[in-house]
Amino acid sequence: MQDSDGLTIDQLLTLEAYADTIIPGEKRGPADRAIAGASTGGGAVASGAVELMLSPEGGLAGTLDSLAEGLNEHAREYTTRSGFEPEPDVPPFVALDFTDRIALAQQLLAPGHPEQELWVALAMFSAMAWDTGAHLHTSDALAAGHPGLTSMGFLPPEPDGVWRFPRFSYGRALAAIHPRTTSRGDPH
Repeated sequence: MQDSDGLTIDQLLTLEAYADTIIPGEKRGPADRAIAGASTGGGAVASGAVELMLSPEGGLAGTLDSLAEGLNEHAREYTTRSGFEPEPDVPPFVALDFTDRIALAQQLLAPGHPEQELWVALAMFSAMAWDTGAHLHTSDALAAGHPGLTSMGFLPPEPDGVWRFPRFSYGRALAAIHPRTTSRGDPH
């Protein structure tokens, strides 16, 4: 069965499980297998990692089915090497315990792994979704309670919709403003 984005349910669950391995969150319910529940609050999945992966602007959308199948193939091999009993009703990557998901992700992301670039790209989309809500307008993400932005304490814009930062994030100015900087902050 395919969802509205052209991915099968197993592929979608696999991508969610990978995103949750990169930035864990809490389960959506007791039957949730994709999210391991290794953390409280919303992780990459609740932050929209799969939505970002599917965005045409990101360039991964056309490869997600293959990436999900690749993750499951690596999980099958991992399960065989580890002597685990496979679960036939669950995608292989989703069936792994969280610690085994981490171990497999570490292998795939390790320098020298022949497919490292693929898995790093997929991991980066998980991080971008949580760190920035890159698939959303920042004001909308904050208004909706985006888990990553709110967890980091990202402040909403002022009532007029403009972000002003009355205090320095490091507690001090790191550099003087260039003398030709305009009132809007543009270099001249």
